[in-house]
Amino acid sequence: MFRLSDLHILECKDALKNIPDGKVLINTINAHSYNVAQRDDQFAEALAGGDYLIPDGASIVKACRWLKGKSCPIERIAGWDLFTFEMDRLGSSGGVRKVMFMGSSEHVLSLIKERAAKDYPYLEVVTYSPPYKPVFNDDDNAAIIEAVNAANPDLLWIGMTAPKQEKWTFQHWNELDIHCHVGTIGAVFDFYAGTARRAPLWWQQHALEWLYRLVKEPRRMWRRYIIGNPLFVWNVWNEKRKASRS
Repeated sequence: MFRLSDLHILECKDALKNIPDGKVLINTINAHSYNVAQRDDQFAEALAGGDYLIPDGASIVKACRWLKGKSCPIERIAGWDLFTFEMDRLGSSGGVRKVMFMGSSEHVLSLIKERAAKDYPYLEVVTYSPPYKPVFNDDDNAAIIEAVNAANPDLLWIGMTAPKQEKWTFQHWNELDIHCHVGTIGAVFDFYAGTARRAPLWWQQHALEWLYRLVKEPRRMWRRYIIGNPLFVWNVWNEKRKASRS
């Protein structure tokens, strides 16, 4: 089984400063992705096989403490936190640097480019929208890889929703001839574009961002949270039970 207690998870936001330069894959883990990884071996391998894993959920932080695993994060690091940290760091490094957004629709990417021009005028933004389909064929994959390699970015964001984005990036990691940080950040594309609203600060501070998303998009999110949250508790408890027997 995919065991939370076996994972190396970044402990705090300040630790983002210690991620070295070069080609580095940074994934996020939350209750939903933990649940999915229990039944999707490729996704589990992708999460465990990246270079860094950040705890994008208070439930992950609490579960790691209870399980007493290899990592014991002290705070949530949202995908948005990773995004703003990396964008600010790249912008402060001097010179014209290039950031690439790969994923989502042309509409969302155009909004991202428009906002980034104001927020980060010192960064060159390039985008690529892959075909909107559940599974890419060989030609699709080749085109995506070619676009990324041709751009040769100084920072690469991949947003195709989990688990697709993590699995794709891990499977094609060796074909990406780049030398930068790569983050799989899904919903952040929509948050930054303004096509989806992130929960207000109070909800974030009280670990209720999931509830805000459920209230805003009940038809899309009910299964993830109404069913997924109890399932997460069950999966963590089951991991604890099996660990106590071994």
